[in-house]
Amino acid sequence: MVFEVAVHGAIVREEQPTQFDDEPGDGVAPGAAQGDRTVTSAPASNPTPAQARHSVQSFPCAQCGARLEFKPGTRSLVCRFCGHTNEVASAGLAVLEELDFEAYAKLRDDAAESMQAQVFTCQSCNASVTKPGHIAAGSCPYCGSNIVATSVTKRVIKPNGVLPFALPRDTAIAAFRAWLASRWFAPSALKRQGKLDAGVQGVYVPYWTFDARTVTEYSGQRGDAYYVTVRSGNTTQRVRKVRWTSVSGTVENRFDDVLVLAGSGLTEAEASQLAPWKLTDCVSYDDAYLAGYTAESYAVTLPEGFGKAKVEMSGFIEFAVRGDIGGDEQRINHMDAHHYDVTFKHILLPVWITAYRYMNKVYHVIVNAQTGEVMGQRPYSAWKITGFVLLCIAAVALVILIVNVADK
Repeated sequence: MVFEVAVHGAIVREEQPTQFDDEPGDGVAPGAAQGDRTVTSAPASNPTPAQARHSVQSFPCAQCGARLEFKPGTRSLVCRFCGHTNEVASAGLAVLEELDFEAYAKLRDDAAESMQAQVFTCQSCNASVTKPGHIAAGSCPYCGSNIVATSVTKRVIKPNGVLPFALPRDTAIAAFRAWLASRWFAPSALKRQGKLDAGVQGVYVPYWTFDARTVTEYSGQRGDAYYVTVRSGNTTQRVRKVRWTSVSGTVENRFDDVLVLAGSGLTEAEASQLAPWKLTDCVSYDDAYLAGYTAESYAVTLPEGFGKAKVEMSGFIEFAVRGDIGGDEQRINHMDAHHYDVTFKHILLPVWITAYRYMNKVYHVIVNAQTGEVMGQRPYSAWKITGFVLLCIAAVALVILIVNVADK
């Protein structure tokens, strides 16, 4: 039985990798083929500096010297001052390479293809982000706290894919305002704070995606329902019973783009509310897409990310096993899943985010910069809630009074 699925939204969190010594995938089955996918093995164990490291570029305007920024919804860099436009050189490269997980998992971090980036670490929420090189300080997009760049430069696995911003900042702000206006019990003072718009920042959130073929051996029981007639005194009734039969078998599943959150800035609930993502719109990574935006550094290692992907896959494997067992009910006693042909991608997904403080507490609102989906946190007005409760009580009292008068 072949079961193909696309899974999105698994959320994980772990520490920054320094060496991939964790247990890799279960390997490649003897004689197993990679199919039609393009799979790239890991770099050589002794790569050249150019092969092992990549520094994030800056993009000065050819006309006025100001820094260009990527324009959402296009494949262009635009100067905010003179309007000069440059096309992204790799705009036509939409096919992303699948990287061999097992080969990469055996490499040291400094042997994998990587990039160097100046990292801002927020002392309040511990998120790690990279910003354009000319910025020495700023605010954390996740909690709004002020952060200052240190001299620490981290070597991280270079992304091989990016989903460019599709929604411009003005559209995100309009979505944020509409979301806030629809919160009936939010304090009125919050809705009047014009400075909330100023805090909206564009952030690329890191993810891993995993493809795999699984072969799962299982044992369990198949339950087939039947009915018997039971007589009790002068009455009879049909009673449902289940006949159980021991079964065993093997199922095969294929998974494509199991999405695993690699950052620490978003929570599981927040990320799941931003889904789904149209990952087919991802393009090959190019520094130009990051021009003018913040990019969060991954906080989840590749092996542990795959561990979380396995957990996500397990639910679909169990569903396939139950389908293979059949019957009206199923009992699964044992499942032994083996993962083959495991490949991965490191991609960046875009969000607009604003963090704000109200009554000394931090809240934030996030907009999916591809679909416009909005999720957020907000305070509640005790006065509005109290007023609503009193209004309901008054309405109920009025209805009772009218009914009593009508009865008289």
